[in-house]
Amino acid sequence: MGKKMHEKHSRKKKWSELSPMARFGTIVAAVVQLTLLIAAQRDISRRPAEEIRGSKALWRVASLVNFIGPGTYFVVGVKRRPATK
Repeated sequence: MGKKMHEKHSRKKKWSELSPMARFGTIVAAVVQLTLLIAAQRDISRRPAEEIRGSKALWRVASLVNFIGPGTYFVVGVKRRPATK
């Protein structure tokens, strides 16, 4: 009995089984993730290599990791210019 109960609860829900709020949250998360990915890839393409810590190829691959990759690129990978006075 315990095994059947575990199997029932561990199965992923189908899209049609999600509540409207769960669907909305999933769509919002996907849009945010895709926006971050596109922004990071575009920035890597346009920014000179001297302004990026590490290789562009490495950051392209790293930016594919959900949320963490693009966020890390913008926080760690981009060299900041000193503030001008």
